[in-house]
Amino acid sequence: MSDLLCKERIIAHKNYNRWLIPPAALAVHLCIGMAYGFSVFWKPLGNALIGENGKPLAACAAGAASFADKLHGTARALFATDCNWTQFDLGWMYTLFFVLLGCSAAIWGGWLEREGPRKAGVVASACWCGGLLISALGVYNHQLWLMWIGSGFIGGIGLGLGYISPVSTLIKWFPDRRGMATGLAIMGFGGGAMIGSPLATKLMAHFSSPGNPGVWQTFVVMAVLYAIFMLSGSFGYRVPETGWKPEGWTPSEKESKGMIATRNVHLKNAHKTPQFWLLWVVLCMNVSASIGIIGAAAPMIQETFGGILIHQPDLSFADIKKDDAQTALVAAVAAGFVGMISLLNIFGRIAWASSSDKLGRKQTYFIFFVLGAVLYSVASWAAGLKMLALFVACICVIASMYGGGFATIPAYLADMFGTQFVGAIHGRLLTAWSTAGILGPVIVNYMHDIRLEQKVPFDKIYEPIFYVLAGLLVIGFVANILVKPVADRYFMSDIELAEEKKKAHERSLTNVSENVSSSNEGGFLVIMAWAAVLVPISYGVFVTLQKAWVLFN
Repeated sequence: MSDLLCKERIIAHKNYNRWLIPPAALAVHLCIGMAYGFSVFWKPLGNALIGENGKPLAACAAGAASFADKLHGTARALFATDCNWTQFDLGWMYTLFFVLLGCSAAIWGGWLEREGPRKAGVVASACWCGGLLISALGVYNHQLWLMWIGSGFIGGIGLGLGYISPVSTLIKWFPDRRGMATGLAIMGFGGGAMIGSPLATKLMAHFSSPGNPGVWQTFVVMAVLYAIFMLSGSFGYRVPETGWKPEGWTPSEKESKGMIATRNVHLKNAHKTPQFWLLWVVLCMNVSASIGIIGAAAPMIQETFGGILIHQPDLSFADIKKDDAQTALVAAVAAGFVGMISLLNIFGRIAWASSSDKLGRKQTYFIFFVLGAVLYSVASWAAGLKMLALFVACICVIASMYGGGFATIPAYLADMFGTQFVGAIHGRLLTAWSTAGILGPVIVNYMHDIRLEQKVPFDKIYEPIFYVLAGLLVIGFVANILVKPVADRYFMSDIELAEEKKKAHERSLTNVSENVSSSNEGGFLVIMAWAAVLVPISYGVFVTLQKAWVLFN
């Protein structure tokens, strides 16, 4: 097994078809992307224990009024078997996902570059799918701590390794289309919940019975399915020989100078450069300005537009909450809005990242920050005037730039630091995502709750929040302006680079005339590989469009 996973075994021959790599990356990312959709389990798990009267047992934190009380209830919930879990208890697992994603990517990024994407992908598969199985045991025995350790901690490590496993490989296979290549893979991470959530819902419905929501069985089935997909993708990874390039491609004058490096910065020196920290701020601000709003999308549109969503403009959200039927109708429209955001988030990843190949990475981020700040201001204005269509359009475009920011940053890093350690450097930069995952929701939720306590009408709560988020984008804009080419002193010499390539078990082409590929080999295999990932993506898009149609109907 060790020989099968070693990097030397996955060095491709010169006519290997590079278009087999994106579907392999998608197979991994579509599975770990289910992390975004774990909220589909919260309600079934929150009502898992049924009392003798046929009703769910009280939560472990029942009656908790303060944050401290909630934490005390969660501490009890970790081991208790006589009370149900709350969303607050379960939500810590979601937090662990993205904290561990950033930490594990930062810690093991260098190991990944040395050992190759196949070994990293297999380890990611074991962690993510093994974490699901441990969580299944936790649900079966009603032990919350097992779910935290299983999916939260071990699964979070799998998320980090799986997320960055294809990055440097894709960039090396597509030096002519760096943005498009990484955009394709990272699109899969955004689309994982789009596929996994409806699948999980169907599985829970199939396995459920009185007193059993069918969650642990769903975890087991999804672990098996994900293991098949992730291992297939991981064993599909190949790395090009050093010196390989696409047929007919040579770096243009623009690519040989200025903002695109032709040499490489060592991982140990990347964080010593101002460019690394400026790009850290760029990613952190782009994500922080969007993730809080995206996470609160459903309640935001309900509170802001109230009865307008069901063609009864005289009704406020406070009025609607008093009627269960109206509440259900408004919730359905809100679900459609969330579906629209999901689609724009996903396809924005490939669209914006691909366009960055032409526009340039720095210019693309300028668009994100300028257009985003303008759209947040317009959204605040549209919310005040109850212009629903304009508001939805603004938020959806912002969601596309949120996804586009994730997909463009690996190519931006390759432009700055070269391709030798780009996967590991990207892993360290993802700590900006972990930070933003706390900062953005805290800003949105804190301002929301404060204004709610101040008795601000529901439809006025979010207007100033949008301006604060626009301010975050201004900070990102300034950081992006300051990004300049990396100073010569940080780049490795040819001798140092050769030594690092030796450590990474890379093999160079001996005949320079052979360092090109027509990429025409394996046409049928390419078709089958793409079909394997496009079929589930199409299913996810279809289901999401069904939900989103309510918004237009």
